Amino acid sequence: MPTILMCPPDFYGIEYEINPWMSRSRASDTALARQQWEALRALLTSLGCEIPLLTPAKGLPDLVFTANAALIWRDVAFLSRFRHAARQGETPLDEAWFQQHGLTARSLPEGMNFEGAGDALFCGETLFGGYIIRSDARALQWVAGEIGCRVIPLQLVDTHFYHLDTCFCPISPTAAIWHPPAFDDYAQTAVREHVPELIAVNSHEAARFACNAVVVGRHVVLNTGCPQLEERLSERGFTTHATPLDEFIKAGGSAKCLTLRLDGEDAAQWPAPAAT
Repeated sequence: MPTILMCPPDFYGIEYEINPWMSRSRASDTALARQQWEALRALLTSLGCEIPLLTPAKGLPDLVFTANAALIWRDVAFLSRFRHAARQGETPLDEAWFQQHGLTARSLPEGMNFEGAGDALFCGETLFGGYIIRSDARALQWVAGEIGCRVIPLQLVDTHFYHLDTCFCPISPTAAIWHPPAFDDYAQTAVREHVPELIAVNSHEAARFACNAVVVGRHVVLNTGCPQLEERLSERGFTTHATPLDEFIKAGGSAKCLTLRLDGEDAAQWPAPAAT
């Protein structure tokens, strides 16, 4: 059974501005945000997912975005070291939850910024990492060294796509959705060389967070307003499920940001632990 960590939006809101989507003058609708979150949870449950919950905390409005809590590899959670002070209070709560639920929580060395599955995604056995806006390339290299896998750091160049999961979404070990303008030229070349099948998302649908999707087997859950991507996925044998998440886009997140897969992404082929 796919297992996905979520956090209820009890204290979600726009309390600070750390990306171009956030504006304290454009508040989220609390009731509507709750409705959209519940709809996403119900949809994932209908697809056979188990949804354990992280307890929300006042003063940590972005705790709802569980994708940023850690990168999960087998029974290890590599904890985030958030770049912005506004989010750093999330990590002790994330660490406590992982430890209470049987995962080994590991912290990165001091001085490294790393924002979990927001910036680190497996496609097959390769770890792709977004860096420079939130995470550091050396942090991605450190994590990959601990896992024992190849890592390909990808420089992000558009602050609207500040995490890798806003512009890149593996859908199988050999295929991914992506928005090329979010990457520098070298990163675009690297993605094309290492991912055999790519589906490019246009600017309009990228701004609807089309790439910030949740993949469960052959099902893809994403925000509404992405008909071209839905059609292209359908042509490749995927079933799409659009659900409105506009209240969370106000903070720069959508379906993927609101979830953390604990049992391994469907596109991931985790390397075996190194022999000891």
